[in-house]
Amino acid sequence: MTDITALEAEILGAISGAADEAALEAVRVSALGKKGTISELLKTLGGMSPDERKVNGPAFNTLRDRVQTAIAAKKTALEDAALNARLASERVDITLPVRPEPVGSIHPVSQVFDEVVAIFADLGFSVAEGPDVEFDDYNFTKLNMPPDHAARQMHDTFYVAKQADGSQHVLRTHTSPVQVRTMLAQKPPIRIISPGRTYRVDSDATHSPMFHQFEGLVIDEVTHLGHLKWVLEEFCKAFFEVPKVELRARPSFFPFTEPSVEWDIRCDRRGGEIKFGTGNDWLEVAGSGMVNPRVLENCGIDPAKYQGYAFGGGIDRLAMLKYGIPDIRSFFESDLRWLKAYGFAALDLPTLDGGLSR
Repeated sequence: MTDITALEAEILGAISGAADEAALEAVRVSALGKKGTISELLKTLGGMSPDERKVNGPAFNTLRDRVQTAIAAKKTALEDAALNARLASERVDITLPVRPEPVGSIHPVSQVFDEVVAIFADLGFSVAEGPDVEFDDYNFTKLNMPPDHAARQMHDTFYVAKQADGSQHVLRTHTSPVQVRTMLAQKPPIRIISPGRTYRVDSDATHSPMFHQFEGLVIDEVTHLGHLKWVLEEFCKAFFEVPKVELRARPSFFPFTEPSVEWDIRCDRRGGEIKFGTGNDWLEVAGSGMVNPRVLENCGIDPAKYQGYAFGGGIDRLAMLKYGIPDIRSFFESDLRWLKAYGFAALDLPTLDGGLSR
């Protein structure tokens, strides 16, 4: 028994003195390995008499258990010490100042989107929204577009697979379906704008298969083209941030308005820069007209009592004009260098009081 006590003290001393996990593993192998001192003791039990086994068996097993417990405790202590040393060496100083350069920017389309909404909100318009995947009926039929209209052809419109009931869906080609949805759900007076994404089969430096539009709709008992012109003039003055503008009306044709008018704004293109409100050049800014009575009827509104006007323009095109962006395709290429050059600060929210742009 004295030899077992001395052996236990020797092994426990070696465990306690192990400086790292490698040294501890060496102690474990020397004591509990196949040829370890404790393993050799356990092998001798087979040659002992029953009385000797009754005495030595519990003693040997107790020695093994104590050594295993001591090794496990030492291993935990060494792992904790190693972790604490690593944490101390990898400490991060959170008091360091933030990097001075901005992390992200607001996309010019998002900026102009907010500018448009801010201006029309000041003019008393609310914002209406609708789905990008739209009923053919809402996108075309209720807007007085006949089945053989050119805009309904496959070369101009993205069609979605037919539904189980046979109805046809499209990626909306304009945000006018939002106006249809509003007229079907809301009684006049109506005064809304419907900004959002639209889709057409077209792609070049000034056209994109996915682009952004805003459209306005006013339905009331007394409205006329004079009201429409005033709204567009106020919008252009606020958006281009000039004290006055001059708009020129041109007759046009849209199935959903009658009469239909396109508006040009006076500008100066000399010097490679466009200035609005002055000069001898003209630039198209919006299409518009009085809402066709058939559209009112299709949407459940009595054209004998109500009339209205509608207008629309391209948000991407406005961004190109105002901020000097030459190619619409750049809006969708996700080039961080381009966004750094044309982007806006995250907190640079457009307001009429504080100024729309930077």
